[in-house]
Amino acid sequence: MSKIKIAVIGVGVMGSQHSRDIVDLDNTELVGVCDTDPTRADDFASRYDVPAFSDYTKLLEQPDIDAIVIATPHYDHPQIAMAAFKRGIHVLVEKPIAVHIQAAHELLNAYEAALTQYPKLIFAAVFQQRTYGFWKKIKALIDEGELGKLMRTTWIITDWFRTQSYYDNGGWRATWEGEGGGVLLNQCPHNLDLFQWFVGMPKRVVGFAAIGKYHKIEVEDEVTAYLEYENGMIGHLVTSTAESPGTNRLEIVGEKGKLIFENGNLTFYRNRISTFEQIENATSGFEKVENWKIDVPHQHHGQSGHRLVIENFANAILTGEALIAPAVEGINGLTLGNAIMLSSFLGQPVALPMDGAAYAAKLQALKASSQFKKNVVIRDVDDVGSSF
Repeated sequence: MSKIKIAVIGVGVMGSQHSRDIVDLDNTELVGVCDTDPTRADDFASRYDVPAFSDYTKLLEQPDIDAIVIATPHYDHPQIAMAAFKRGIHVLVEKPIAVHIQAAHELLNAYEAALTQYPKLIFAAVFQQRTYGFWKKIKALIDEGELGKLMRTTWIITDWFRTQSYYDNGGWRATWEGEGGGVLLNQCPHNLDLFQWFVGMPKRVVGFAAIGKYHKIEVEDEVTAYLEYENGMIGHLVTSTAESPGTNRLEIVGEKGKLIFENGNLTFYRNRISTFEQIENATSGFEKVENWKIDVPHQHHGQSGHRLVIENFANAILTGEALIAPAVEGINGLTLGNAIMLSSFLGQPVALPMDGAAYAAKLQALKASSQFKKNVVIRDVDDVGSSF
């Protein structure tokens, strides 16, 4: 079997895991690592007997690289990806694809331009939760019309628990300058991606974000958002990195019933007739729609999913396999997160499509005015799989 030669740029928490997966997979070969910390780069290079780089531009000049995985701090994602595109190098980028949608649009425009010269160029994102059996089942039930017209989607996702030690590990993390955001940009890109994957994009967003409410950070660690859709559906997102025990409960309500996912169980309360039909035709003032409780079967691989995304990325290059998560779709979840934060900053609703320049300007102002002093404590992290 042919192998795709992949280099990893950024070998911190996620990059180190990606490096191990690339070494272990049958269709990939690790051919280089890069990190702005030369000691860290050298350590990984010696561990896997590959070249080490501290400058990604030097790595991209190497002739034996087919593809890269970008696992650097968020602000660097677009510029590294665009440099790779110019050389016809395939890109798998960690979430988010950019910090703000203005940069994301520039990135996607660069990819479109590169396709004219390299029409088989692959650009994918690490949205590994799309591989989870329960999420795939929910997606299928919605797409196949089992819920009919959607009425409400509510996701309480507060089990992204993080300690102060987590935020202190790395000078860039949880700062406007280094990361560009908190729970929405670091943990919740998975949920924002799935939210839009399931039910599409809203027309208007109202957001409430608490800045450093429970942690010594200058970015958001608790968020509540309200979403309005063109078809009348409403949405809610509640998230936090401070709740333990946290909650992961998703409710999707349609005229034909209600889906609930919680504690690994997927339940469908299926209506005998449409809710709208009952509202219009029932002669009783209080008679609810008859429904049946169905425990929906689903299969789950039990992994964090990163390995599967890398394997799929390599197969897309080798055989044309459909991507699990095309990076061009990453702008949708990013837009949701940006809109929630902009709404919170402005204290008013934000209509979509939003003004990307306005949010980019707000971020720049936050970076320029920051007085935050961070106590950095570096620690080793061997496995992050349990956090997904």
